[in-house]
Amino acid sequence: MDIFRPIQLFADLVTYSWFGITPKTYLGDAVNFFIYDAIKIGFLLIVINYIMAITRYYFPMEKVRDILTKRRWFGLDYLFAAALGVITPFCSCSSIPLFIGFVGAGIPLGVTFAFLISSPLVNESSLYLFPAMFGMKVTVIYNIVGIAIAILGGILIQKLRVEKYIKQELLQFKSRAEVEKEYGGASLSFKQLVIYFWKDGMNITKEVFPYVLLGVGIGALIHGFVPASLVEKYLSVRAWWAVPLATLIGSPLYANSVSVIPVMEALVLKGVPLGTALSFMTAIVTVSVPQVMILGKVMRWQLLTMFFGITIVGIMIMGYLFNAIL
Repeated sequence: MDIFRPIQLFADLVTYSWFGITPKTYLGDAVNFFIYDAIKIGFLLIVINYIMAITRYYFPMEKVRDILTKRRWFGLDYLFAAALGVITPFCSCSSIPLFIGFVGAGIPLGVTFAFLISSPLVNESSLYLFPAMFGMKVTVIYNIVGIAIAILGGILIQKLRVEKYIKQELLQFKSRAEVEKEYGGASLSFKQLVIYFWKDGMNITKEVFPYVLLGVGIGALIHGFVPASLVEKYLSVRAWWAVPLATLIGSPLYANSVSVIPVMEALVLKGVPLGTALSFMTAIVTVSVPQVMILGKVMRWQLLTMFFGITIVGIMIMGYLFNAIL
């Protein structure tokens, strides 16, 4: 079941009925893509930030943060975060609201990055589309390697201690006692709580959403663009540079895995090695221009560079691995 289906139906109504744009055209696809993703990500921002506002009020997040940071979990916290990314139906940009919620709640940065990497890279679509298209062996290896990349990337980010590169306004949250002190020291009524949670959540939403619109707008302009001639000419070559080239070609593009996996299958049928095709697909769904624009509001360029560098290297390792073993 596609939980975002009503949003897609509304985007179709606006694009093809209200605007009268012809379906299956570049303009129609771009406008439809923009309306759908802007509403979907905006909705996720509001809902997740509201939930995280409630969480910050009722739970001692400082203690949660200390537990996750100081206790020896032997990597299970990273595994749980990566697994959460697998089961959430989010593309790279849609996973950012939950990432912001984790950061704002004080969850260790490395753990949040494990989620941010795994959510688009290894998601539910790979579980039910990959077996039919590429077989169970490829599916199992892809999911294991993808989760491993997310975990190792998160651990590396945590070891580098780069919290200073997160925009500090996202790390500032008030405890329940501080909030009640602002209201005269008494417990808040239900109505006051509802208003407070809304305002607290909307503070972050208003900061980020303009960048969501800008990023999605850029994504809409390049949506559906697949350089078929370049892919057929160069990526089918079994050379060391094919995997980096596939990664670089896919990186600026933006689409979800459901729409890209069939493209990947077509590339494999045309003779492109599986690892090279995987690098192309995972670069599209994991790193993109819209994601850069949105994350640029959340983190400074130093951390942004580290994140994309680690992710791109992981994608290329996956590509070389599949080309070597299959």
